[in-house]
Amino acid sequence: MNHQALEKTALAMVAADRGILAADESNATIEKRFKGPGIPCSEESRRAYRELLFVTPHMEQHISGVIMYDETLRQKTKDGVPFPKHLADKGVVPGIKVDKGTKDLVNYAGETITEGLDGLRERLAEYYGLGARFAKWRAVITIGQAQGGWWLPSKFAIDANSHALARYAALCQEAGIVPIVEPEVLMDGDHDLARCEEVTDAVLESVFDALGQHRIHLEGMVLKPNMVIAGLKCAQQASVEDVAVATVRCLKRHVPTAVPGIAFLSGGQSSELATAHLSAMNALGKLPWHLTFSYGRALQDGAIKGWKGEAANVQRAQDWFKHRALMNSKACAGSYRSDMEKALVA
Repeated sequence: MNHQALEKTALAMVAADRGILAADESNATIEKRFKGPGIPCSEESRRAYRELLFVTPHMEQHISGVIMYDETLRQKTKDGVPFPKHLADKGVVPGIKVDKGTKDLVNYAGETITEGLDGLRERLAEYYGLGARFAKWRAVITIGQAQGGWWLPSKFAIDANSHALARYAALCQEAGIVPIVEPEVLMDGDHDLARCEEVTDAVLESVFDALGQHRIHLEGMVLKPNMVIAGLKCAQQASVEDVAVATVRCLKRHVPTAVPGIAFLSGGQSSELATAHLSAMNALGKLPWHLTFSYGRALQDGAIKGWKGEAANVQRAQDWFKHRALMNSKACAGSYRSDMEKALVA
């Protein structure tokens, strides 16, 4: 295991004022995203859309890495350049989603476990050969109440998912690939900010305990957590400042300073709110880690709607993507303001 190479890649992924584009939607998920604007979902339309994002002029100024789906990692630009090479040539680190999605956790109603460990060592070796230098694995933790009456999440579900994340991370580092460790506490439900913080505390404690037991080289990984935020159905939504304070407080309790960076998921927040929360965190002052973004929908929503599958709309879609990337770059420096949206979109 080359610790130096892992550290170099991890630092590049969380470089100052840049963040990660999550373009790793499965074919089924991207079909749902395409359905609204009426875009036919085919291998070519998926390729054309991802190319639209990847060839956006100067995207590398604000994007440090791209997470791709298996199909996307194997695709090429219209000029015949493999996507991983095109990105690497621009100074953007190519990455790959390697989990196989969530399944019901047997005997634990309402909870899930992420699958995909079988054959992962061999898949990672292939992905490295195709140009991937980091990977992503998402664990999903639900807050709520199960039909049986007990409150979710259970300690068993948290620990089971933490163990899988740690096994995945160990296999990645063995293969020379930086693992993004993504434990997502869902923002679905009616829980308040305090309950989200309580659960996120428990999840991060379990995750880093499992990473320690698996002897993960912390300097060669990136954490991708949820923000501490009230559930979407909660009547009392917290302010941007309260979310920032609660999230940073939680991270300080559990994330070792050896971890080079934390790239937040947006988790269903609006594009603008995800940016505002990130900026507020970075405005709190110097922290032990780089705080950046690893957004999917929050970086792409307007691009898909603006493109509509039509070549004539490519620049319009790219302009939206560039704008959101720039706004999040500002957020990495803690200098984003909502009036920048009007000034730059007008």
